[in-house]
Amino acid sequence: MNLKRLAHFCQLAVMGNFTRAANEIGIAQPALTISIQKLEQETGLKLINRAEKNALLTAEGEVLFKLATQLLNQAKQVKIELQELKDLERGSIRFGVSAMMGSYYFPQVLTSFKQAYPHIKIHLVDQGTAALEKMLLNGELDLALVRGDIENPQLRYTELINEEIVAGMVKSHPLATQKTLTMAQFSQQPLVLFHEGYFLREVVSAYANQHHLALDIRTETNLIELQKSLVRNEVGITTCLARILKEEPKLTSVPFSPKIEFKLSLAWKKSHYLSKASKAFMNYLSSTLGDENSC
Repeated sequence: MNLKRLAHFCQLAVMGNFTRAANEIGIAQPALTISIQKLEQETGLKLINRAEKNALLTAEGEVLFKLATQLLNQAKQVKIELQELKDLERGSIRFGVSAMMGSYYFPQVLTSFKQAYPHIKIHLVDQGTAALEKMLLNGELDLALVRGDIENPQLRYTELINEEIVAGMVKSHPLATQKTLTMAQFSQQPLVLFHEGYFLREVVSAYANQHHLALDIRTETNLIELQKSLVRNEVGITTCLARILKEEPKLTSVPFSPKIEFKLSLAWKKSHYLSKASKAFMNYLSSTLGDENSC
């Protein structure tokens, strides 16, 4: 059914007069008359009481007016949503993520998102979660993946990832056969750790400070592959997520006791406007990483 003719018909029903309706629409009265006649031919119904002065619409016209109003409102909503999709094509996102998370969670996610929204530009910033939180507060980022266990009142959060931190070491290490490992046992070993500002380092540093321990840190690096290589060559043991060692035949992981959870949330500043592109990316991450984490 022709939406333009339906719109003409509804305007006529509202105005109650061909002349006023034609002026409101911006067309000549004869053109409006022809449009209504074609609509009657299309529906096979008499819609207008041409001889009746007190009632412009017939009973059939009244029914069509209600249905047409609903249909035109739906069409308007579709137009709005399609326009928003077009706007996404011109969007850009400043997204912060740590090196580890960027390497092990996001390659496939970012590829799939770019396939769904090929014209959205994503500017990645690689920092520790503490630095990323400061960048959010300074307005330097739109979204960032940060620690979810300590929340800043100026930010909003939605949890995406909840995993367990484990100790990573070679399979021949004396502690590798244990079912669990205490932080006290871990802290007495030669260590390969992230730099300060990264949660996997902070849990170790916090324990050492609390118990006045001097850690034997052999190497500090945020390069995941270098870290694994150093552990593989028995330079020291490290903290990591178990999934990082899945494809490493010479390495293994031992859980800590008590358990240490690694919670990461997608965060954004409360007062910062989120573009349609950022909202689309946020929804995409929530649906993909959230589903994966719940499995």
